[in-house]
Amino acid sequence: MTQLGISRYGAYVPRLRLDRSLIAEAHRWMAPGLLGQAKGSRAFTSWDEDAITMGVEAARDALGHASLDAIRAVRLASTSLPYADLQNAAILARAIGAPAKVATSDAAGSQRAGTSALLQALKGTEPSLVVASDNPFAKPASAQEMSFGAGAAAFLVSDQDVVARLIGSASFTEVFVDHFRSADAQSDYGWEERWVRDEGYAKIVPQAVRAALAQAQLSISDIQYFVMPSYLKGAAEMVAKALKFGGTVAGTLDDGVGYAGAAHALLMFSATLEKAQPGDRIVLVGFGQGADVLIFQATEAIASVRPVRGVAGSIADALPTDSYLRMLSFYGGIENEWGMRSEKSAKTALTEQYRSAAQIEGFNAGKCGNCGAVQFPQMQYCVQCHAPGEKFTDVPLRDKTAEVLTSTADWLSYHPSPPLWVGFVKFDNGARVLMEMVDIGPDGIDTGDQVRMVFRIKEKDRQRGYNRYFWKSTPLSAA
Repeated sequence: MTQLGISRYGAYVPRLRLDRSLIAEAHRWMAPGLLGQAKGSRAFTSWDEDAITMGVEAARDALGHASLDAIRAVRLASTSLPYADLQNAAILARAIGAPAKVATSDAAGSQRAGTSALLQALKGTEPSLVVASDNPFAKPASAQEMSFGAGAAAFLVSDQDVVARLIGSASFTEVFVDHFRSADAQSDYGWEERWVRDEGYAKIVPQAVRAALAQAQLSISDIQYFVMPSYLKGAAEMVAKALKFGGTVAGTLDDGVGYAGAAHALLMFSATLEKAQPGDRIVLVGFGQGADVLIFQATEAIASVRPVRGVAGSIADALPTDSYLRMLSFYGGIENEWGMRSEKSAKTALTEQYRSAAQIEGFNAGKCGNCGAVQFPQMQYCVQCHAPGEKFTDVPLRDKTAEVLTSTADWLSYHPSPPLWVGFVKFDNGARVLMEMVDIGPDGIDTGDQVRMVFRIKEKDRQRGYNRYFWKSTPLSAA
């Protein structure tokens, strides 16, 4: 059997960024010490983003136009999954157009959920897609609020066109509690940092690294990159020094991203692959109730296979905001008075959602088999020649670019991030769709501007705790 490796990889970082100095300034009256951490910016999710939507965008970045027919499993790792009893990976799989026969699974419960999911996939026998996506929440005025961020990374595990091969690994399990979050809590409870650094990272990680090196029959001098996430400053450098590592310690992505929980190890790994050269060896560490250590070697294909945007492209595509309260509102840290317009029922008709899944989740328009007209939504009859809908074939719109025909900024309708931007977009194949537009900068959007499609939360049913997902349009870049 041919060994599986990483064939493609990609990432996603939310466009919204907030300078940490704004967070520190907001809390200066009671926590002036935060000013010492007020360097750079952190990413945060818009109201309509979560672990599923970020995971979808990372998967699309990794896959590009690659076929999904060979994929047998989709794994989603996160500690901030929106559902406790509804498979989150299944929603992601349908959104990216994976076939119904694909297996899906969620991984959670630890900061090393991402590395564990990737290791399990690499030790399997079938091609799979591994996605880690996380959006950790921290209490206002905490050190974690300053250091946390959000993001996702995705990896296609296959035996074809491999860019990085797993050449060694080790996993250690220790019930070492550096932090925890109970099932009914919103934010983590963290333990004393010096204890975590000296008794956790300094003792658990080195023994796991040495075990992985021994399995690979390598020494630390054979490694070019050391990748270890931590929101504790200097933790990776400390462990690297203890191992007598003389290569490159991967950057923490602190500026522009922030610590993205269970996704951060794979985000850092994706960023490292973007720089790696053929033959480079990479040690990847996941820490949490023990440690996972994976050792990879880049192949000759690493130079020819790059993500569409990747970590570097996502960080560069930023939409800064000067409002700390905006981030707090999106994360549920404050409860605003939105007025009576916000009181409408958001109950989702689950029966109709199931019947129209191909259109809603996969964003498939219908192409008339008689006249060739492309239309969304699909009706019972063609809007041009009136041929019956049975003659339609599905045409995915999710990966198509389009241009703006009309746009309106609505300040009267309720919207969690006013104004509500809506308008008609026209696709190259002739389809015209009335869509919501997101991540619009202060200059707005105009007729003729190019847009791409993104998977987002359409509406939140807060009474029942259910999110309705759909596709929205966004400018090709935030600039």
